[in-house]
Amino acid sequence: MVRKERPSTPWKGPVSETALRLRCYSTSAHSLLVAVAGSAIKWLRDSLKMIKTANEINTLASPVTSTSGVYFVTAFSGLLAPYWDPSATGLLVGLTSYTTPAHIARATLEAIAFQTRAVIESMKLDSNSEFTHLRVDGDMTNGDVAMEVLADVGGFEVVRPEMRERSEMRESTALGSAILAGAAIGLFGWDLAKPKTLARVYTARSTHFLPRLSEEERSEAWRGWQRAVERSRGWIETVEE
Repeated sequence: MVRKERPSTPWKGPVSETALRLRCYSTSAHSLLVAVAGSAIKWLRDSLKMIKTANEINTLASPVTSTSGVYFVTAFSGLLAPYWDPSATGLLVGLTSYTTPAHIARATLEAIAFQTRAVIESMKLDSNSEFTHLRVDGDMTNGDVAMEVLADVGGFEVVRPEMRERSEMRESTALGSAILAGAAIGLFGWDLAKPKTLARVYTARSTHFLPRLSEEERSEAWRGWQRAVERSRGWIETVEE
């Protein structure tokens, strides 16, 4: 999420919206809208019966270090940012007689990573700033393989908060509500109009995942993803954009 003091001009990428509005302060944000992410893993679990639990996708994908050319465009309900194509459908391409469930599992994790990179690339263009690391949270971040894939595909450092004690958590939505309540009573000197007062929030413990792919390997994989996306687009002819 990239925050700015004034909303930027609408553009073909992430959606601009008001992130916070106080009596004397307002800030906007770009939302990263991806139609299918974690639900693609549920599809492997519930429809294909490839895994019994969502977390098992990391175990299933771990024996292989690449998808061997398999790409999975998880456009079950079209493509959102930055493609915005409701006529796109799901596409699994690059299959051969050597493709295994492990390759498909890894392609699913890569699909989520590729879509994350796509919206981040768009945001970088809009904000005219560099991107060095991504802080993640939520159930899907529990798997190390998923985080390694995200770092490799994105080419940036992935930072995941750790839960070593029961009092710690990995859900920034709940944390945001707690911060709003704390700031309202001046807890710890938090001031929402002064972001620096929140600089140390959510930084106690974390695991860092660094990219392992070479730039050439990353670029080749990215080109393959873009080719797969193009083949998925426009498949439903009755959809009006």
